[in-house]
Amino acid sequence: MDLEPGVYQNQAKSLQRESWKTVLTLAYQSLGVVYGDLSTSPLYVYKSAFAEDIEHSETNEEIYGVLSFVFWTLTLVPLLKYVFIVLKADDNGEGGTFALYSLLCRHARVSSLPNCQVADEEISDYKKDSIGLAPNTGLGSSLKSTLERHRVLQRFLLVLALIGTCMVIGDGVLTPALSVFSAVSGLEVVISQQHHKYIEVPVTCIILIGLFALQHYGTHKVGFLFAPIVLMWLFCISSIGVYNIFRWNPHVFRALSPYYMFQFLRKTERGGWMSLGGILLCMTGSEAMFADLGHFSQLSIKIAFTSVVYPALILAYMGQAAYLSQHHFSEKAFRIGFYVSVPENLRWPVLVIAILAAVVGSQAIITGTFSIIKQCSALGCFPKVKIVHTSSKVHGQIYIPEINWILMLLCLAVTIGFRDTKRMGNASGLAVITVMLVTTCLMSLIIVLCWHQSVFLAICFIVFFGTIEALYFSASLIKFTEGAWVPVALSAVFLIVMHVWHYGTLKKYEFDLQNKVSINWLLSLGPSLGIVRVRGIGLVHTELVSGIPAIFSHFVTNLPAFHQVLVFLCIKRVPVPYVRPEERFLVGHIGPKEYRLYRCIVRYGYRDIHKDDIEFEKDLVCSIAEFIRFGNVGCNGTIEDLAKDEDKMTVVGTCSTNAEGIRMREEDVSNVESVGTSEFREINSPSVGTSELREIKSPPVIKRRKKVRFIVPESPKIDTSAREELEELMEAREAGIAYILGHSYMKAKQGSSMMKKLVINYGYEFLRRNSRTTSYAFSLPHASTLEVGMVYHV
Repeated sequence: MDLEPGVYQNQAKSLQRESWKTVLTLAYQSLGVVYGDLSTSPLYVYKSAFAEDIEHSETNEEIYGVLSFVFWTLTLVPLLKYVFIVLKADDNGEGGTFALYSLLCRHARVSSLPNCQVADEEISDYKKDSIGLAPNTGLGSSLKSTLERHRVLQRFLLVLALIGTCMVIGDGVLTPALSVFSAVSGLEVVISQQHHKYIEVPVTCIILIGLFALQHYGTHKVGFLFAPIVLMWLFCISSIGVYNIFRWNPHVFRALSPYYMFQFLRKTERGGWMSLGGILLCMTGSEAMFADLGHFSQLSIKIAFTSVVYPALILAYMGQAAYLSQHHFSEKAFRIGFYVSVPENLRWPVLVIAILAAVVGSQAIITGTFSIIKQCSALGCFPKVKIVHTSSKVHGQIYIPEINWILMLLCLAVTIGFRDTKRMGNASGLAVITVMLVTTCLMSLIIVLCWHQSVFLAICFIVFFGTIEALYFSASLIKFTEGAWVPVALSAVFLIVMHVWHYGTLKKYEFDLQNKVSINWLLSLGPSLGIVRVRGIGLVHTELVSGIPAIFSHFVTNLPAFHQVLVFLCIKRVPVPYVRPEERFLVGHIGPKEYRLYRCIVRYGYRDIHKDDIEFEKDLVCSIAEFIRFGNVGCNGTIEDLAKDEDKMTVVGTCSTNAEGIRMREEDVSNVESVGTSEFREINSPSVGTSELREIKSPPVIKRRKKVRFIVPESPKIDTSAREELEELMEAREAGIAYILGHSYMKAKQGSSMMKKLVINYGYEFLRRNSRTTSYAFSLPHASTLEVGMVYHV
């Protein structure tokens, strides 16, 4: 079944035709989805930055210096880099690390997907973003050819994208723990000092357990509360900020001068440099503006950030600095951070709102982690997992049970193990800044290869923003032993899993490619194939886009029988976010027509949703019927001619995209038999609208549960052979569909290196045994599924 993008995305795609009301509605909705994490950063930034030696200062220069760093960091990175530059690098409306990598794969042919075809480049959105741009010349053309020639550079590009992805997953562990714990730390202010230490960690753990336990319900039921909560939180912190500015230090505006940054580093030296690891937390969640672009639009995200989020955050940080400038002598102020700057009579309400805002921000990063892992799995970089769609309208909302519980255990371990925001902040800061560095590196290539701009402009981009981020990265890395090792360890584990799975998947595909059976072998069996043909349709799942998989020859050798209609089905992903339904199927013949052998390639984008269900089966059968009706290329001639015709494929859309195409009706036998048996033997031409339709019907069979009928438009007329082919396809569909899957075991060849044996025999096989099977991932009926086992020596 073809599922369209979610409600948010549909609104975003038609933004140019909508009114400003739609734009503002999207901007309002983005507050709860995009900015939950970024808006809660005032809870822990000052506490993390002042955790070292600020309490020993007797002046305000350090406070002004931190505020200056926060202001210019928010201005240069989230505002300038992301809002005005990175958001423009969308992949046909989609954002995130994989969107950048997908763009590079299409423009420089560095894709790691093994079963790419030339036909994929004819998809409408494949190079839609480069229309009207001048081609690469000079250094840009040299860079492109260099990337396409050297496999090492292509692998490095893939590893770079995977590192950014793994750090985002690591941030999915650290952000909920840091946000919720920082919000709950307000209990230190509102209750007695002697009990708060025993309450913060248990309360945080209870909230986290509840948050992850409710993930399987999805956010669509309570999602309407997200934007009001974040908006209330932003109004709260900005109002408190304005109050503190006028109440304690109206001259705090002076700290916005860059002079205080240099003064801060000059005076504090190494301590000030180390405190940058806490200051960078002010831009935590900035990557979400780009990653969640597909749910909204560039304009709505820009409006929300520039008019609401950015001013509120600046006022909040200025208010905290104003308060601290008059209370810097108090050790309590620097130990608590945010809550002591809140007026005493407002601390309980602010605490409640802060916890709710932290939960919203955590929810966004958890959902984003699910989405990223789904994309990795779709592109063959992560083991197959169970994906549950929690909303029938917003299809981007998914739930992955295995990942959910792993994230929960890791979050609880981080909370119980650290029990303070300092080390949590160190860990989260390194994950955040690493993702930003990866984005900067990929963006420099996008500027040259996709935007066709000069190499000099790309160098300026990476030098300017790379220098800023490298400074923060070095400050985070120096705290490796103080918590920053956590994202490195988590990312290393996920990176190893992804690399092992990707390597094993490539080796498996290479084995299939080298051992595939040619059409000559099939035709050598003779016109009757020498094999028993049983009734029904057999769907042979394969990764190959040409040739006959070795698993099928293995099956036929041991069991010389297969179905009267055989379809070699390849479900593949292409490096675009979405494939239009009218370009979904590629259908072709294998061998002569009378063999009734077809190849069907079903193409999905990396954000498309594929579900093997009844509607998908109908689309598949109707696409083959439509191919028989229009794209039925004559397959008669020599073996060499038939081998050449094997790669001829016809693009066929789904039923919903062709209003005048073939339709299929399924009816219960009990309902049809009351009409009489003559109903099944005659061919009539009922009128539907202005066009005449002819129904092709098969003779009745006793004790058959369903009757299948094709409704074929009168024009254009089909010849006798195509009519017979349609009748046989219809009869086979009535008999049912069987799914033939390969269940392969991989072993390294004798003489392979120890590393290869370790990766294949133990690493990949362990992941394969503990991941979801193909039948489970595709929701195939077990009663109609046949798995063929085979050992692959790679």
